[in-house]
Amino acid sequence: MTAELNSVLTVVVIALAVLITGISKSGFAGAIGGITVPLMSLVVSPAFAAALLLPILIIADVLSLRQWWGQHSRAHLMLLLPAAVVGIVVGYISFGSLDEAGLRLLLGIITLLFALNMLFKVVNQSHFTSSIAGRVLGALSGFTSFIAHAGGPPLNMYLLPQQLPKQQYLATAVVFFAAVNLLKLPPYIILGQLNTALLGYALLSLPLVWLGVKLGIVLQHRISERMLYSIVSYSMLLLGIKLIFDGVTP
Repeated sequence: MTAELNSVLTVVVIALAVLITGISKSGFAGAIGGITVPLMSLVVSPAFAAALLLPILIIADVLSLRQWWGQHSRAHLMLLLPAAVVGIVVGYISFGSLDEAGLRLLLGIITLLFALNMLFKVVNQSHFTSSIAGRVLGALSGFTSFIAHAGGPPLNMYLLPQQLPKQQYLATAVVFFAAVNLLKLPPYIILGQLNTALLGYALLSLPLVWLGVKLGIVLQHRISERMLYSIVSYSMLLLGIKLIFDGVTP
């Protein structure tokens, strides 16, 4: 797999994706991080992109947790994380037998509909605040995160309508994905998705991850709570369109 890193363009695109990962992790609750695997898939295979990104995500999680630990909502995490474990297990069991186009299409439709609702208030947001919705969306986030590190939209479907203070919202998302990414690591190893070379590339990316995390922290301090929710909603809108396009394009 590591033979795929064989051109300047490939390295540049992956470096950009790593930087976006750090920014998204620390400043935007993972909302823009969902574009990294599609972006990397322009120059490498999706499977390679997902495998390479996992240790990088874990490094970004460690750096982000130092900033956000203690500000998260324990109650929401206690609801979301057990459900996410179920989603990860389903992803592990179904690995290799999934229709990738169908998965992207389904996730894209869900993401697009929620983004439209956040922007235009089509459906009462209280529909997404129940514990049942939290468990369903938590499981979906775990599943889509396992497949393509695209757990941000389902998580935001639940967290955004809660109207948490900006700091608590960001901290809860950071802690959630730190736990989810650690839980994904053993299945990835068992499935042969990771090797020492990929871990080496992840370590080499550490300066870019650190820079992205710092940029994310600076940016979120300069952005109001209302603007943050707008950025997340529009990011989900664009991501939903992208996923639908990928799902219907041969």
